Amino acid sequence: MTLRILYFATMRDLAGVREETVSLPDGLRVKDLKSLLGRKHPELIKAFNSAIFAVNREFAFDDHPLKEGDEVAIFPPVSGGSVNQPTILRIVREPLDMNTLLKEIITPTAGAACVLTKGVQAHSERDGPLEKPHQPSEDSSPMVEEQMEQVAQEIRDRWESVEGVAIVQHLGEVQPGAPTVMVVCTAAHRDAGVFEAARYGLDRMDQTIPLSEKEIDPE
Repeated sequence: MTLRILYFATMRDLAGVREETVSLPDGLRVKDLKSLLGRKHPELIKAFNSAIFAVNREFAFDDHPLKEGDEVAIFPPVSGGSVNQPTILRIVREPLDMNTLLKEIITPTAGAACVLTKGVQAHSERDGPLEKPHQPSEDSSPMVEEQMEQVAQEIRDRWESVEGVAIVQHLGEVQPGAPTVMVVCTAAHRDAGVFEAARYGLDRMDQTIPLSEKEIDPE
């Protein structure tokens, strides 16, 4: 069987390619694919211990069976960082919960946190035709994850004083006023760039994740 392999973020750097096609005997599973790719790209072997695999855009574990024509996407873990520099990147289907996210991202050394959100905005009747809100589709989630990883890294590259970075993107329709994306940055002090970093993260998510929202009728 022939499989299409897609590498994202740091996994792409380790493999040295964005995508490739591999051939495997029929009846094998994700764990067998890991072994083959590890032999082909030894730099990936250690990374596979925490990597995330998705087969045809659905998360898959080692025992997941593979078949002809499958698309296998490989991602680095979406949460990580050191104890005092946590990184949280998530795609969720439920309403965004700011309080829970703050508990996760704030460390004992963090003296300031900036939370910015982007929400669905209601139209009044005089604004013209009304549209339903439109979020990134389920099919786009691997691409959204890659962009979140990129934006988080850009924040860290630009603001070394920032400790925690959290980006959470909602998938699916939401009501007017509800947030569709949330960006949180923490640092030791409020003048250490948390406001600028969070604003940058929200702006970049707006640029790189298309169709994040449309204005809708409040009724």
